[in-house]
Amino acid sequence: MSAFTPDFQSQLADLMRWRRDVRRFRTDPVDEAALRRCLDAFSLGPSVGLSEPWRLMRVDGVAARAAALANFEAANADALAGHSGERAALYAGLKLSGMRDAPVQLAVWCDDATEKGAGLGAATMPEMRRYSVVCAIMQFWLTARAEGLGVGWVSILDPAQLARDLDAPAGWCLIAYLCIGWPEEDSLVPELEQAGWEARASALPMLRR
Repeated sequence: MSAFTPDFQSQLADLMRWRRDVRRFRTDPVDEAALRRCLDAFSLGPSVGLSEPWRLMRVDGVAARAAALANFEAANADALAGHSGERAALYAGLKLSGMRDAPVQLAVWCDDATEKGAGLGAATMPEMRRYSVVCAIMQFWLTARAEGLGVGWVSILDPAQLARDLDAPAGWCLIAYLCIGWPEEDSLVPELEQAGWEARASALPMLRR
């Protein structure tokens, strides 16, 4: 296996530090060639049994985007109702989606019914297919960051409703709704940390057995 230089290792660490969950986007269009380079990173992702279960849907249509946004807004209102006092006030001030501005939006699914891979590694842990999709998303995310693009993962959604609204094939499970575009600004500090919602752990917890 190839060895990488200390400079490369340092730059890789910087790339991971600069990876942020972006919610504030400029509306400038994304170059299609740059987007294609990011999407190609999916094919480099590890997958259980080489099943490559990721399925991508580009959400461009006005009706499709409106349905996705309405889905988020309804789920977000429900989430807000689950908080009270100072936590509710803090939650209400958070920007938790870039869906109104992000020029590119992708729904990423796992094909739980895929026959590719012949079930290797998924017979005992079928969730490994979904974990494989998450790994591929991270490859895409880091590649996008290297291109200067921001990615925001919207998780406040009703996945079953979104599947119906986007007419997803049976057997597909929603893993992520991603907003992609040029970030308004770059920051090493996560927005939730800046807002005082939560702090990053100072040490990695690890048990020994």
